[in-house]
Amino acid sequence: MQQITIYDTTLRDGAQAEELNLTTQDKIRIAQKLDDLGIHYIEGGWPGSNPTDKKFFDAVRSCTFKNAKLAAFGSTHMAKFTPEKDPNLAGLLEAETPVVTIFGKTWDIHATIALGVPLERNLELIANSVAYLKARVDEVIFDAEHFFDGYKRNPEYAMKALNAALEAGADRLVLCDTNGGSLTSEIGEAVRAVREKLPEARLGVHAHNDSELAVANSLEAVRLGAVQVQGTINGYGERCGNANLCSVIPNLELKMGFTVIGRDNLAKLQPISNFVSEIANLRPFMRQPFVGASAFAHKGGIHVSAILKDARTYEHIPPETVGNERRVLLSDQAGKSNILFKAHELGYKLEKDDPTVDRLLKELKIKESMGYEYSVADASFELVLRQTLGQPLHYFHFRNFFVVDAKREEDPEPMSEATVIVDVKGQQEHTAATGLGPVNALDQALRKGLERFYPGLKEMRLLDFKVRVLSGAVRDTGGTASFVRVLVESGDKTDHWTTMGVSHNIIEASWQAVVDAINYKLFKDEMAAAE
Repeated sequence: MQQITIYDTTLRDGAQAEELNLTTQDKIRIAQKLDDLGIHYIEGGWPGSNPTDKKFFDAVRSCTFKNAKLAAFGSTHMAKFTPEKDPNLAGLLEAETPVVTIFGKTWDIHATIALGVPLERNLELIANSVAYLKARVDEVIFDAEHFFDGYKRNPEYAMKALNAALEAGADRLVLCDTNGGSLTSEIGEAVRAVREKLPEARLGVHAHNDSELAVANSLEAVRLGAVQVQGTINGYGERCGNANLCSVIPNLELKMGFTVIGRDNLAKLQPISNFVSEIANLRPFMRQPFVGASAFAHKGGIHVSAILKDARTYEHIPPETVGNERRVLLSDQAGKSNILFKAHELGYKLEKDDPTVDRLLKELKIKESMGYEYSVADASFELVLRQTLGQPLHYFHFRNFFVVDAKREEDPEPMSEATVIVDVKGQQEHTAATGLGPVNALDQALRKGLERFYPGLKEMRLLDFKVRVLSGAVRDTGGTASFVRVLVESGDKTDHWTTMGVSHNIIEASWQAVVDAINYKLFKDEMAAAE
């Protein structure tokens, strides 16, 4: 099978995405993960453009890469300098990378308008820069900026620009859809023409996603002869982003029969997708193909029934191939198969004709119509399941809570105080606590009443708290009287779990979620002690 190399530009082009900021240490950690994934080239940045990229190239010299070659990125030399005097080329060489990638103008209007030089002078800039660098580094890659737009407007000149780089010694010519506006058919036409005119050239492709075709355009270029794809993890990049390598790689390897990073490394795709999202402090895109949390999530009862018989009925590849997992969601569209799958997943042995399944399905549909969403709160679902099975949890009994919020003119923040009364093991606990907001005060007061009986609660922590206003729920009156759903993610030393509550009253919804979280923690501890 033919080898297709992957050139990752997450650290440079990806870092130009809105809301994405990477420190030097962030970039080094990502680079090490990319190397472990089997990526062939890692573009570290433009050493002459900003202090962060220069620091990265200084710091990365102490790192060892087992798979990837590190590349520095920059432009052709400025028209007013010779290559020997150009500060940009000097910065590229100072980075001391085995690979240097430079971009040059291949669209005639960019030469005459953006650079302000005659067309022939632009060809000289390309040739002189490539030749100068090739004499000093192992490998030079030429990024033909705006090639596809240039080819549509002036194909003869675009080809001349490519030929100038090739004759000067460029190891690879990368055809760039810089504006991201080319259709796949246009990509194909241009790649065919380049293959015909420059058959000896080794081609790459660099696609942007402004028409949501970056992945498709990259695959088409490879199909027609390109041997390298440039892109980013999760498709991060300027404007609408770059070709998403988390989709490009498995499509090439699994669907088109090329060797890319190797089948064994494909299972690392989902973990590295989440890793880069976490480092970038960006929420992962749930519906991202292959690696998103929803990529193999099934909600419709008919779908679930089918995948339990043969997963190929509604999955284009086995999820574990790319490090993902199958998920079955519980909702008002769920059927018995969803209930059985989730119950078996949690260790409860139910059969399809068990009356419990019908009762639970009915209960879930009623709750979902009120705004409960059990597909995102597995812990709350298990508590409902136990209740339906006649196995409710009785760690404490709620009697009363009372919450006071007050703020005076001179107070910078409101004061919150909560009082809670619960029965625990035959004793009534009446506790009070203040907190940073009413929910925190309630949580503190409830814990104060329970921790004496259940010391394991001291290791439980709130990890996340989300509130969503619901529309369309039963008895929804809209506006500030709408139902709200509260999701609470909690964790301890070994696990984390999500619970929820729904009510017109945000305090009541929060209370439900917190009580479920505590009950689930106590249930977990009880099961662990029994083993």
